[in-house]
Amino acid sequence: MPSQQDEHIIEANGRARIVIRNGNVMEVGDPLIRDCPLAKRFAYPIPEMTGEHIVANITHRIQAFGMCTPARKVLDDREFVGFGASEIISFGMRSGMLDAAVLACDGAGTVIAPTPSLVQGIGGRMSGLVSTTPYPSVIRRIEAAGGIVIYPETAAIDQIGGASRAVAEGFTGIAATVALPQDAEAIRGLYPNVLIIGVHTTGLTVDEAQALVDAADLVTACASRPIREIAGAAALVQAGVSVPVFAMTEKGKEIVIEKIRQSDEPVLIKQAKLPAGGGIHPEPLI
Repeated sequence: MPSQQDEHIIEANGRARIVIRNGNVMEVGDPLIRDCPLAKRFAYPIPEMTGEHIVANITHRIQAFGMCTPARKVLDDREFVGFGASEIISFGMRSGMLDAAVLACDGAGTVIAPTPSLVQGIGGRMSGLVSTTPYPSVIRRIEAAGGIVIYPETAAIDQIGGASRAVAEGFTGIAATVALPQDAEAIRGLYPNVLIIGVHTTGLTVDEAQALVDAADLVTACASRPIREIAGAAALVQAGVSVPVFAMTEKGKEIVIEKIRQSDEPVLIKQAKLPAGGGIHPEPLI
């Protein structure tokens, strides 16, 4: 059973600060945006960024797969969005381009995931994890699936440490999801071959966005105006329109193009000045 100190903090659904204790949503901060087209397509949709809808969405996640509880499920094979970070990484593993991912998981902290099912199970429905409580049951499930929990005693979130451990374990095709620009810069400097995916970018300053774009191979736009402007101007490929992902390097471009090549879904390909948009995007962009 979780202790009274059991607490998880996530930033999700418009970067609202959400506190979960003992399987219950205890606090919901004000979201930075009013509307998100992607959120309207969630398994439990958010038609409008209000506290009531955010609580309902998070409660559904807790009930559906045990998010932020000892019952947390860690394996999944479904794609939730076409070019989400976990979907891109999972594809990279299935195609032999990647063999490990450094992710943040509620109930475990920083994790090295070596299989598509573990990547998708952890990352497919979780974003913006700020801090978490370690659960032995969740850690056991991750380890039983072949994963490595870097800080089992504290569930610390340290993507630099995760990348270092992945290299030490002998993985050679490593991807890391990174929310902090300084972490992306550090990983790029230490381990230049790691595929860095910038995530959770809503609310970044212009300087932070520039630093993340300079260091990352792929960057998700979320509701960030600076990411759209900075990454869009320099990107080699844009995947998606309303909430796009930008490939900043040849390595990032390669995995996106290969995912398209192997997909059975119809795809529109055209030359365009980036960023390209159709007028449907989160409101407001910040």
